[in-house]
Amino acid sequence: MPRTRSLAWAELKFGIIAVFALVMAGLLIFAVGGSGGFFWQNYPLKVRFPNVAGLKSGTPVRVAGVEVGSVTDVELVPNGAEVSFNVIDDMKSLITDRSTAKIGSISLLGEGAVDIEAGPGGTPIPDWGYVPTGKPAPTIAELTEQAGTGISDVTAMLADLRKGKGTVGKLLTDETLYNDFNSLLAAADRVAQSVSKGKGTLGKFANDPKVYDELHASVANLNAITTKLKNGEGSLGQLLNDPAFSKSLNATTTNLEGVTGRLNRGEGTAGKLLTDDALYKRIDSLTARLDTVLQNLNDGQGTAGQLLHDKQLYENMNQTVGEMRALIAEIKKDPKKYLNVKVSIF
Repeated sequence: MPRTRSLAWAELKFGIIAVFALVMAGLLIFAVGGSGGFFWQNYPLKVRFPNVAGLKSGTPVRVAGVEVGSVTDVELVPNGAEVSFNVIDDMKSLITDRSTAKIGSISLLGEGAVDIEAGPGGTPIPDWGYVPTGKPAPTIAELTEQAGTGISDVTAMLADLRKGKGTVGKLLTDETLYNDFNSLLAAADRVAQSVSKGKGTLGKFANDPKVYDELHASVANLNAITTKLKNGEGSLGQLLNDPAFSKSLNATTTNLEGVTGRLNRGEGTAGKLLTDDALYKRIDSLTARLDTVLQNLNDGQGTAGQLLHDKQLYENMNQTVGEMRALIAEIKKDPKKYLNVKVSIF
C-alpha cells in the first residue's frame, strides 16, 4: 500500500506539471500569434455603422493598416449595428477623438475589417467609448451595381449608335455623311500635295527658302528695333527711357489739365464761350440775323438781292463796266483830247 501511494503521488505531480506546461504553452502561443495579447492588455472600444457588411466576431481591427485587435461582438441597434472590439493597450495614444472608423476589406472576396484612422494629438477615447464613424468605402455589391449601371449605359449608347442617333451614330450609318467626310479627306490630301509642291502662299512659305530668309530678316529687324528702344535711341526710345522727356510730357499733361480746368470754370474768352449763356444767346441772335439777310438775298430783296437775281440789272452793270473800260482806253491813247487844261494869268 505505501508503494502504491508513492506511485500515485508521483503521477499526480507529473500530471499537474504537464497541465501547467500546456497552459503556459497555450498562453505563450496566444500572446505571440494573437493580435490582442492577454485580456489585461486589451483596450475595449465601440463603433456604430449603418451597415456592417457581414462583420462578425473575430473580424480583424486595423489602425493605419496594421492589425491591432479583433471584433468581439456585433449587436443590432435602431439605426444600424453596434460593433464592440478590443485593441492592444498601446493604441490609446493613437485612437482619439480625431480618429474615424470605417469598414474596409482584407481581400477581393469582400471579407471585411474595421479600419481606424490614427488621430495623434487628440483626446484619447475612454474604455468602451465610441470611435467616430468615417465615410464608408464602397462595398463589392455597390461596385458591382455601379459597374452594372455603367454596362447598361454603354449598351444603350451602342444601340443608339446602331440606330444612327447622334453625330457619331450618323457618321457610322449615314452613307451621305460618310461620303462628305471622305470628300473632306480627299480635299485635305489635295491641299497637302499642293503645299508640298510649293503651290500657293502656304506652299511657297513651306518650300521657298527666299520667303524664309525674308521672314528671318524681318524678325532680325524687329529685334534691332526693340534693342534700340531698350537703349533709348530715337524719339520713341527716349519716350520710354528718358526721365526728362517723361517729366516734360507730365508737365504738358498738367498744363493741359489746367487749361481744361479754366475752360470748365469759364475763365478766358474760350471759357466764356463754353459757359456764358449770354454770349451764346448773342451768337445765336447774330446767326439768326445772318440767316435773315441770306434769306432776303435769296428772295431778291434789296440792291444786293436784285443784283443776284435781276438779269437786266446785271447786264446794265456789265455794259457800264464795258463802257468805262473803253473810255479809259481812249484816254490812255489820246490824253490831250480829254485832258485839255488852260492856264491864264491876269
